[in-house]
Amino acid sequence: MRRSASLHLPDRGCAAILAGDPPQFHKQLKHMTDSQHDTPPDRLSNDPASPYHRPELLARGVGIRFNGQERTNVEEYCISEGWVRVAAGRALDRRGQPMTMKVKGKVEPYFLTPAGDTDEAGE
Repeated sequence: MRRSASLHLPDRGCAAILAGDPPQFHKQLKHMTDSQHDTPPDRLSNDPASPYHRPELLARGVGIRFNGQERTNVEEYCISEGWVRVAAGRALDRRGQPMTMKVKGKVEPYFLTPAGDTDEAGE
């Protein structure tokens, strides 16, 4: 089986990768990591049982603008598919979790705090 070339090479350490690559790669890698921290992921969930739950990002605070309006009751969102999952009233399912419904539209997530502020607050 042939391995395809990719940016992530688990058998080599990051220092080994960065030491042998040309300078333009360093610039590209820095840009990728900076934008990764400033832009919320494509999909994120509040539910700890979900595979899209990322507590380190939720700790920064994520705001959602849905169809041009600020929404505060969003349980989960997906930018690429264009939907948010919101609580449907006060009803609960059989496990005690709020019943949710999926609403389609334009999703614009953003972080409430910059990437560097959470590290300082934790100290």
